[in-house]
Amino acid sequence: MNIHSEKTARTDDSLFGSGKNRKVNGMGTGIVVDPRGYIVTNHHVIDGVDSLRVTMLDGSTYNARVISSNQSEDLAIIKIDATKKLTVMPPGTSSDLMLGETVIAVGNAFGYEHTVTSGIVSSLSRDVEVNEKQSYKNLIQTDASINPGNSGGPLLNLDGEVVGINVAIRAGAQRIGFAIPIDDARKIIADLISTELLDHTYHGILANDIKQGDKQMLVLNTPVENSPAEKSGLKKDDIVMKAGSVNVVDRADLERALMGHKAGDTVDLLIRREEKTQTVQITLADVTSVARTTEPVSAPIVRAQNNEISNDPTLEKTWELLGIRISKLPDSQKHLINSRYEGGMLIEEVRPQSPAAQNGMRRGDILVGLHIWETVNLSNVSYVLSNSKLSTFNPLKFYILRKNETLYGHLPLNITSR
Repeated sequence: MNIHSEKTARTDDSLFGSGKNRKVNGMGTGIVVDPRGYIVTNHHVIDGVDSLRVTMLDGSTYNARVISSNQSEDLAIIKIDATKKLTVMPPGTSSDLMLGETVIAVGNAFGYEHTVTSGIVSSLSRDVEVNEKQSYKNLIQTDASINPGNSGGPLLNLDGEVVGINVAIRAGAQRIGFAIPIDDARKIIADLISTELLDHTYHGILANDIKQGDKQMLVLNTPVENSPAEKSGLKKDDIVMKAGSVNVVDRADLERALMGHKAGDTVDLLIRREEKTQTVQITLADVTSVARTTEPVSAPIVRAQNNEISNDPTLEKTWELLGIRISKLPDSQKHLINSRYEGGMLIEEVRPQSPAAQNGMRRGDILVGLHIWETVNLSNVSYVLSNSKLSTFNPLKFYILRKNETLYGHLPLNITSR
């Protein structure tokens, strides 16, 4: 489907600019990933927009809202309230793409809706730096025409399966376009629609997507201790085949199958264990009832805007709302930050009986994330705590480093005290 956006821009940089705000129209493309109206597109398509409008193939138009996004991977989830169940584009796999293979790009090229172009796979595993703020790893290069407006649209194989998400063009070049491999994108999509993020429910399932040509499956790791997954009897090496009514191939399928359920709801999982199939029931928990533990996934998702601010208000708010005093991580301790994170804030003090104290934070921990944003500096913390949608993040998820472990938990916030 086609995405049309509107954002506010100032004319200060114009030679005859008045300094007043003006409206700028944008365009992009999206891919339906769930029949309830969840759509994946590029982060840069929705970044900073005031409004989004989605036009489907049948001509129907809907207003859309941003659900979650990942700036570094340039992916986002938006949602429309469709009047009927939407058709999900069948995901394929990028694991068996071959040089010279025919591919088809679909998108809103230069505003010409539902444009279809074809070409071949020109190269695989391309690393591309678009500008100083955005770079990509492991892209598919194609000579199918990808133009402005194609961003976020599908790259299809001849079976009509999505094998990539169109993302970039090389300025000044002809027939050189790039797409995110769908196997990489589906891992990010799973994070962006996770039940913890959207529903504040918790399952404790840890799993790996296996994508090797026709061999595609979701294989479980050892469940988190004392989690709903462990209590259900799930075991390492179980293969999840179905969750509720949704056929499961990867984590994105599992998360969307569990999405929309409340804490206390029970969902049937059809699994294969040692060549035998059986049904296991998992009962989702509320995230606030889950003890903090290690989480072996990349986190958090999005880097917050890095605007310079006065330190004092943020330090006071962090103390009052969370119950921690934080400071810039000394150079002598920067070696404690692993390569997964850009940086963090040192927790110098934890107020007794505060949300932080009650949920396991300690003096000396390094705060590396709040909700889906990294906390590299005080400005990042301010961005989260001053966010107009903070009440929807409640309880606020946090990520800390302690020794060699990434730990996480949830902070119930008394928003009215802000």
